[in-house]
Amino acid sequence: MWYAIQGEDIEGSLELRRLARTRHLARLEHLKNEGRLLLAGPYPAIDSEDPGETGFTGSLIVAEFPSLEDARQWADMDPYVEAGVYARVDVKPFKKTFP
Repeated sequence: MWYAIQGEDIEGSLELRRLARTRHLARLEHLKNEGRLLLAGPYPAIDSEDPGETGFTGSLIVAEFPSLEDARQWADMDPYVEAGVYARVDVKPFKKTFP
């Protein structure tokens, strides 16, 4: 089943994001290579493709896992969690309808 993993950044998270980004992206690449990643990306803090030093307010990952517990465990091990980027992370089942 698909699961939506939504992380909400702490205030001023940009430097922490930069430090953990390579490891964070490597985990997403692994999901992609397994065919389990539907989409992933950050929420810019301003209405811009490149928010610059304004940074981001969070991230959304939609990926396939065997269970909600597996999705939560994967999310808990994210480098952004370990680095303190996120104030909180929500994991919910997601039903893909379109496209």
